[in-house]
Amino acid sequence: MKALVYNGPGQRSWREVPDPVIQDPEDAIVRVDAVTICGTDLHILKGDVPSVEPGRILGHEAVGTITAVGDGVRGVAVGDRVLISCITACGRCEYCRQGHYGQCLGGGGWILGHLIDGTQAEQVRVPFADRSVYKLPDNVSNEEAVLLADILPTSYEVGVLNGTVSPGDTVVIVGAGPIGLAALATSKLFTPSRVVVVDAADSRRKAALERGADLALGPDEDVEAKVRELTGGLGADVAIEAVGVPETFELCTRVVRPGGTVANVGVHGAPATLHLEDLWIKNVTIVTGLVDTYSTPRLLSMLAAGRLQLPGLITHRFGLDEMQDAYDVFADPATTGALKVALFGDQGF
Repeated sequence: MKALVYNGPGQRSWREVPDPVIQDPEDAIVRVDAVTICGTDLHILKGDVPSVEPGRILGHEAVGTITAVGDGVRGVAVGDRVLISCITACGRCEYCRQGHYGQCLGGGGWILGHLIDGTQAEQVRVPFADRSVYKLPDNVSNEEAVLLADILPTSYEVGVLNGTVSPGDTVVIVGAGPIGLAALATSKLFTPSRVVVVDAADSRRKAALERGADLALGPDEDVEAKVRELTGGLGADVAIEAVGVPETFELCTRVVRPGGTVANVGVHGAPATLHLEDLWIKNVTIVTGLVDTYSTPRLLSMLAAGRLQLPGLITHRFGLDEMQDAYDVFADPATTGALKVALFGDQGF
């Protein structure tokens, strides 16, 4: 089969690799019908995630059709159309029993495209299939479903729920890429009084406003002053970091009010300064996290019922064999205007 292979920092190739095979009774083999690229994949290519070794097939978000299952798989069967979660769960370890699937000790967690071969390929092996794939309703398209593999549960769990977004809050989201826009969509489920989005790209600020942000600011503006003005001098109740660089995290700690929460969602590849000399007296809560995907069934149910809408998050579409072009477009959003890209196999449209 063909797959996108990481060859070391700054190097990738779309090339022939061996087909995946069943290695454990709980495995499933899935034909990839739709797949996408994550900002984390770009971090990997920059060398920010050294645990990813050269030769690894990247990708952890996909929708597909099961073509084979191990003898231990009971919940899904050959022919089922499924969502492949970015998090794999053994279901037996202490963390999985607590619903913290991202911290799985039994061979799961974030492993696809990280510790084992991932989804940016024509086929993928999914361990612990009964707990790591979700059968899709007929009225949910592949394009809609692929957003539930990572960015929707990540923004919802790590940003909105961990950040304790509540009715009437002022929410500041720093970063209007796919994760930031997904955080915008899911924060609005809790009816905040206003959502302010900060991003350097004109196209992404425009996208945020089109999707319901009350205000979109550039980093060259006095973001802190604007937020204080909007909140009577208090600051944001919740600041969600959705980029993964020191400057954006530190901005979140400056715009949050005393007693507020900073929810870090971005994947960081360099240290950020934590200004405890300013923060210690402000009763600020800082939360971080890897998504657990415990919310995926609920989000899928809401999507199927028409209660969760994500208009226009996918801006560019490609065939699966156009993977290299898709990476180039996704990696240069200032030029291309890309938010989320989707790639489809021959049977995935």
